Amino acid sequence: MKGLYELIVKRRPKSPISEAYRSLRTNIEFANLDNNMKSILITSATSGEGKTLTLINLAVAMAQIGKKVMIIDCDMRKPRVHKALETSNMFGLAEYLMDGGDIGEYIKRIDDLGIDVMTSGRIPSNPSELLHSNVMKNTVEKLKENYDYILFDTPPVIPVTDAVVMSSYVEGAIMIIEHGKVDIDLGRRAKDALVSGGTNLLGVVLNRIPVNDSKSYQSYYYYYEERKAKSV
Repeated sequence: MKGLYELIVKRRPKSPISEAYRSLRTNIEFANLDNNMKSILITSATSGEGKTLTLINLAVAMAQIGKKVMIIDCDMRKPRVHKALETSNMFGLAEYLMDGGDIGEYIKRIDDLGIDVMTSGRIPSNPSELLHSNVMKNTVEKLKENYDYILFDTPPVIPVTDAVVMSSYVEGAIMIIEHGKVDIDLGRRAKDALVSGGTNLLGVVLNRIPVNDSKSYQSYYYYYEERKAKSV
């Protein structure tokens, strides 16, 4: 099934692509030696660049070394986390932000992956306003008490403001750039927008670089440059 196939770190742990995810995890760990960075936003410049795929495999890679990890799908416009994890999206972040209640009721445990997830819930009419609320800001701070890492999947930076809104709540951000899709000027605009939100841009994942090895089943390569994204 497609969702399970996307969990390459679990299904093909010895593959080069899984090793790339582990390298990404290691770079984040080195950047977080003081354990003061728990909230990380994953976004992209435009849609379809692989941000959700990267986020989920990174979360699983972190859980595999004993980290307590949670995913929150903040993309309340085109959510994909529930599809990739093949779990229900009947209720989630949107319902929590609108209706309140015990946050634990909105969190699902994915036992075989060792991670927790809050899916997006139903698509609201005002996603930016919900993310901009004090409830969302306070939720990020509250969850940091219980997790080693919280990874936030947000919409792309260029089309909407959601990622920039969330960037003011988190301690780090990683931007996904698809090889050959995003030009330098667009990448710079996305980077500048994130930085203007006050977050620390940890780096860039350069995604979907063609591999010339015909024997390789995978067609993507992930590159992570710690702290500074020189390519944009």
